[in-house]
Amino acid sequence: MAKIILEFDSVEEKDDARDALDGYKWKLSMWDLDQSLREQIKYNDKLPSEIAEVYEEVREKIREILSSYNINLE
Repeated sequence: MAKIILEFDSVEEKDDARDALDGYKWKLSMWDLDQSLREQIKYNDKLPSEIAEVYEEVREKIREILSSYNINLE
């Protein structure tokens, strides 16, 4: 199993260290947002079709942006 070591040497790099450690939280947050939009589209019978289309566009945009950073929600 490979090891990855991240080193942050100074107090000034504290925010960078926190960003590195919280990366998985960002991914989980995006997953939750994507799934929330999916639930609305799929199961909310009262959701107007225009709104459902916007939600689908937002889901696609999220995936497009993540893909540009080589991040995959799956």
